[in-house]
Amino acid sequence: MTQLPVIFKRELASYFATPLAYVFIVIFLVLSGVFTFYLGGFFESGQANLSAFFNFHPWLYLFLVPAIAMRLWAEERKSGSIELLMTLPITRFEAVTGKFLAAWVFAGIALLLTFPMIITVNYLGEPDNGAIVTGYIGSWLLAGAYLAIGSCMSALSKNQVIAFILAVSACFLFIVSGFPMVLDAFAWAPQWLVDAIASLSFLVRFDAISKGVIDARDLLYFLSLITAWLTATAVVIDLKKAD
Repeated sequence: MTQLPVIFKRELASYFATPLAYVFIVIFLVLSGVFTFYLGGFFESGQANLSAFFNFHPWLYLFLVPAIAMRLWAEERKSGSIELLMTLPITRFEAVTGKFLAAWVFAGIALLLTFPMIITVNYLGEPDNGAIVTGYIGSWLLAGAYLAIGSCMSALSKNQVIAFILAVSACFLFIVSGFPMVLDAFAWAPQWLVDAIASLSFLVRFDAISKGVIDARDLLYFLSLITAWLTATAVVIDLKKAD
């Protein structure tokens, strides 16, 4: 994996070489503030915590994270540079992982820039900062899951818009899988299958972590999901390399 750091640095630098990074960060920070203080009723709740901040992340990421992921492979395929990339002395694993980690770190940078939220809530009261830290960890893992799915969708298409739509659709299915209306549609199925479908929901997994409860099963869920979708990305790239 000697080339993985090289790919990682190249991809991360490419984000800040264009206005994309700055536009994304500004939009993310503005929407986070709007959702927290206006739609989330931060002040009305009268509680010193960031639950109003984290509650909107699954929905905020639904559109913003696929916007990052859509360029990971679709742009390479459209320009033909993927052929050059694949001829370099790197493994498929290094290419897929390097690109993903760069996007994940970029999303993490945007998330860390929301630190004024932490300062604000500590100024207004005495929050459980341990729960806030776990909330940030859960949010970053959630972003990683969205990115891994988006990476695979980007590898499927040369068109970034199509890759974006596919990623949003796939992530949306993972969000609503725990909704009663979805589970009711599987009323005919065995209970173990219904429980398995419900357990796939991002909301169920993220909700517990954002409240300060770190369960190894939730961490394993996100890490396994990321690994599975990155593996799928590598498979898709192999199948599509001749296109």
